[in-house]
Amino acid sequence: MKHIIYSLLFAVVLASCGTTAVIEKSWRDPEATVDISSLNKVLVVALLKNDTYRRSAEDEMVSLLQEKGVASYNYLTRDVKEAQEPAMREKMKQEGFDGIVIMRLADVDKDVTYVPGTYNTYPPYYGRFWSYYWRSYNSFYEPGYYQTTKTYTVEVNVYSLKKDKLVWSGVTKSVNPEGIDKLMHASVKAVYKKMKDENFIVNT
Repeated sequence: MKHIIYSLLFAVVLASCGTTAVIEKSWRDPEATVDISSLNKVLVVALLKNDTYRRSAEDEMVSLLQEKGVASYNYLTRDVKEAQEPAMREKMKQEGFDGIVIMRLADVDKDVTYVPGTYNTYPPYYGRFWSYYWRSYNSFYEPGYYQTTKTYTVEVNVYSLKKDKLVWSGVTKSVNPEGIDKLMHASVKAVYKKMKDENFIVNT
């Protein structure tokens, strides 16, 4: 039932506003607050296989970090191995990185529902046999159809490199987005607004 309510709510919003994302849940370290003006560098990572979408998503978040963000496509290569972690940690420390924002498409839920056919109001010609006879029965009946709804889940985590721990985490939901690029764009906007509303991010 909860899934159906979410789907109907999202469908109404999407029909009027295009691709949108809604925060389903979030968590923050109550002792952590990020002052963007005092940041040095933040690495932004979008775990997407398509390079175009990856770049678009990372650039979106970088723009919101007021030039403090560094897109991972300019810093990390896809062939980085786990064994290189110590060297990468030291490199980022030496270069003054404060934290990391990482996004990923966590899940895609496909739901197929049947919408029953409906009858319109009886037309005037129903009053006489010959008027009805000369017209098609289907002229006032709308047949049923199957409707597919895809709900995309995007997860966003923020890590402090200085504290070496997770300080914020959130999950967004979006129904039938108009492409992965618009999905990530909407998710980034929703997450940033949530962080601002919670005073996790401040500008001084």
